[in-house]
Amino acid sequence: MLDSGVKVLKEGLLEKRSDGLLQLWKKKHCVLTEEGLLLHPPKQHDHPHHYHHSAGEPGKLKALHFSNMKTVDCVERKGKYIYFTVVMSEGKEIDFRCPQDEGWNAEITLTMVQYKNRQAILAVKSTRRSTSAENWTPDGRINGALVSDNPFLF
Repeated sequence: MLDSGVKVLKEGLLEKRSDGLLQLWKKKHCVLTEEGLLLHPPKQHDHPHHYHHSAGEPGKLKALHFSNMKTVDCVERKGKYIYFTVVMSEGKEIDFRCPQDEGWNAEITLTMVQYKNRQAILAVKSTRRSTSAENWTPDGRINGALVSDNPFLF
Protein backbone atom coordinates (compact mmCIF):
# COMPACT_ATOMS: atom_id res chain seq x y z
CA MET A 1 0.00 0.00 0.00
CA LEU A 2 1.34 3.44 -0.89
CA ASP A 3 1.40 6.29 1.63
CA SER A 4 -1.70 7.67 -0.14
CA GLY A 5 -3.65 4.45 0.58
CA VAL A 6 -3.57 3.29 -3.06
CA LYS A 7 -3.33 -0.49 -3.45
CA VAL A 8 -0.13 -1.71 -5.13
CA LEU A 9 -0.81 -4.47 -7.67
CA LYS A 10 2.78 -4.96 -8.82
CA GLU A 11 6.08 -3.25 -8.23
CA GLY A 12 9.61 -3.65 -9.45
CA LEU A 13 12.16 -2.47 -11.96
CA LEU A 14 11.36 -1.66 -15.57
CA GLU A 15 13.65 -0.06 -18.09
CA LYS A 16 12.33 2.98 -19.96
CA ARG A 17 13.89 4.29 -23.14
CA SER A 18 14.92 7.91 -22.67
CA ASP A 19 13.53 10.64 -24.91
CA GLY A 20 16.99 12.07 -25.56
CA LEU A 21 19.11 11.82 -28.66
CA LEU A 22 20.88 8.66 -27.49
CA GLN A 23 17.67 6.92 -26.35
CA LEU A 24 19.38 5.06 -23.53
CA TRP A 25 17.57 2.50 -21.39
CA LYS A 26 17.12 3.83 -17.85
CA LYS A 27 15.99 1.78 -14.88
CA LYS A 28 12.84 2.97 -13.15
CA HIS A 29 11.20 1.63 -10.07
CA CYS A 30 7.59 1.13 -11.20
CA VAL A 31 4.44 0.72 -9.17
CA LEU A 32 1.28 -0.54 -10.86
CA THR A 33 -1.98 0.50 -9.18
CA GLU A 34 -5.64 0.33 -10.19
CA GLU A 35 -5.30 3.91 -11.49
CA GLY A 36 -2.08 3.68 -13.50
CA LEU A 37 1.67 3.23 -13.50
CA LEU A 38 3.98 5.28 -11.30
CA LEU A 39 7.60 5.71 -12.38
CA HIS A 40 10.14 6.66 -9.75
CA PRO A 41 13.68 7.88 -10.40
CA PRO A 42 16.36 5.23 -10.02
CA LYS A 43 17.70 6.69 -6.78
CA GLN A 44 14.29 6.33 -5.11
CA HIS A 45 13.94 2.62 -5.89
CA ASP A 46 16.27 1.79 -2.99
CA HIS A 47 13.38 2.65 -0.63
CA PRO A 48 10.36 1.06 -2.38
CA HIS A 49 7.64 1.71 0.21
CA HIS A 50 8.22 5.41 0.88
CA TYR A 51 6.47 7.10 -2.02
CA HIS A 52 5.01 10.41 -1.16
CA HIS A 53 5.17 13.07 -3.78
CA SER A 54 5.86 16.36 -2.12
CA ALA A 55 5.43 19.78 -3.65
CA GLY A 56 9.15 20.37 -3.14
CA GLU A 57 10.09 17.64 -5.64
CA PRO A 58 8.50 18.60 -8.95
CA GLY A 59 9.06 16.13 -11.74
CA LYS A 60 10.54 13.41 -9.52
CA LEU A 61 7.52 11.12 -9.81
CA LYS A 62 5.99 10.41 -13.21
CA ALA A 63 2.44 9.06 -13.28
CA LEU A 64 0.98 7.37 -16.36
CA HIS A 65 -2.72 7.43 -15.51
CA PHE A 66 -4.97 4.94 -17.28
CA SER A 67 -7.42 7.73 -18.14
CA ASN A 68 -4.65 9.15 -20.38
CA MET A 69 -3.44 5.77 -21.68
CA LYS A 70 -4.67 4.53 -25.03
CA THR A 71 -3.03 1.13 -25.40
CA VAL A 72 -0.05 -1.11 -24.70
CA ASP A 73 1.40 -2.62 -27.85
CA CYS A 74 4.43 -3.43 -29.99
CA VAL A 75 5.26 -6.42 -27.82
CA GLU A 76 8.44 -8.11 -28.99
CA ARG A 77 10.49 -10.83 -27.36
CA LYS A 78 14.15 -10.40 -28.07
CA GLY A 79 16.91 -12.11 -26.12
CA LYS A 80 16.10 -12.02 -22.41
CA TYR A 81 13.73 -9.03 -22.69
CA ILE A 82 10.16 -8.23 -23.66
CA TYR A 83 9.89 -4.82 -25.34
CA PHE A 84 6.58 -2.96 -25.29
CA THR A 85 5.20 0.50 -25.92
CA VAL A 86 2.66 2.40 -23.86
CA VAL A 87 0.69 4.74 -26.14
CA MET A 88 -0.84 7.75 -24.41
CA SER A 89 -4.06 9.49 -25.52
CA GLU A 90 -2.19 12.48 -26.95
CA GLY A 91 -0.13 10.11 -29.14
CA LYS A 92 3.07 10.06 -27.06
CA GLU A 93 4.74 6.65 -27.12
CA ILE A 94 6.82 5.41 -24.20
CA ASP A 95 9.05 2.39 -24.72
CA PHE A 96 9.76 -0.10 -21.95
CA ARG A 97 11.56 -3.38 -21.56
CA CYS A 98 11.65 -6.00 -18.82
CA PRO A 99 12.89 -9.56 -18.36
CA GLN A 100 10.57 -12.02 -20.14
CA ASP A 101 9.49 -13.79 -16.98
CA GLU A 102 8.15 -10.65 -15.25
CA GLY A 103 5.08 -10.04 -17.45
CA TRP A 104 4.80 -6.29 -16.93
CA ASN A 105 3.20 -5.72 -20.34
CA ALA A 106 0.38 -8.18 -19.60
CA GLU A 107 -0.21 -6.80 -16.09
CA ILE A 108 -0.36 -3.21 -17.34
CA THR A 109 -2.70 -4.15 -20.20
CA LEU A 110 -5.10 -6.15 -17.99
CA THR A 111 -5.20 -3.47 -15.31
CA MET A 112 -5.80 -0.75 -17.92
CA VAL A 113 -8.70 -2.74 -19.44
CA GLN A 114 -10.22 -3.25 -15.97
CA TYR A 115 -9.89 0.50 -15.29
CA LYS A 116 -11.53 1.44 -18.62
CA ASN A 117 -14.36 -1.07 -17.98
CA ARG A 118 -15.00 0.42 -14.51
CA GLN A 119 -15.12 3.91 -16.02
CA ALA A 120 -17.54 2.78 -18.75
CA ILE A 121 -19.85 1.17 -16.18
CA LEU A 122 -19.80 4.34 -14.06
CA ALA A 123 -20.60 6.45 -17.13
CA VAL A 124 -23.54 4.22 -18.07
CA LYS A 125 -24.89 4.25 -14.51
CA SER A 126 -24.53 8.03 -14.35
CA THR A 127 -26.34 8.43 -17.69
CA ARG A 128 -29.14 6.13 -16.57
CA ARG A 129 -29.58 8.03 -13.32
CA SER A 130 -29.77 11.37 -15.07
CA THR A 131 -32.01 9.96 -17.82
CA SER A 132 -34.26 8.32 -15.27
CA ALA A 133 -34.57 11.47 -13.21
CA GLU A 134 -35.22 13.70 -16.22
CA ASN A 135 -37.58 11.50 -18.22
CA TRP A 136 -39.51 9.53 -15.60
CA THR A 137 -43.25 10.07 -15.68
CA PRO A 138 -45.68 9.39 -12.84
CA ASP A 139 -47.23 6.45 -14.75
CA GLY A 140 -43.92 4.50 -14.73
CA ARG A 141 -42.65 5.42 -18.16
CA ILE A 142 -39.30 6.68 -19.38
CA ASN A 143 -39.48 8.54 -22.68
CA GLY A 144 -42.93 7.10 -23.25
CA ALA A 145 -41.96 3.43 -22.81
CA LEU A 146 -42.90 1.32 -19.83
CA VAL A 147 -39.82 0.42 -17.81
CA SER A 148 -40.64 -3.28 -18.08
CA ASP A 149 -40.74 -2.94 -21.90
CA ASN A 150 -37.09 -1.88 -22.04
CA PRO A 151 -34.70 -4.87 -21.67
CA PHE A 152 -31.66 -2.57 -21.38
CA LEU A 153 -32.62 -1.13 -18.01
CA PHE A 154 -31.61 -3.08 -14.93
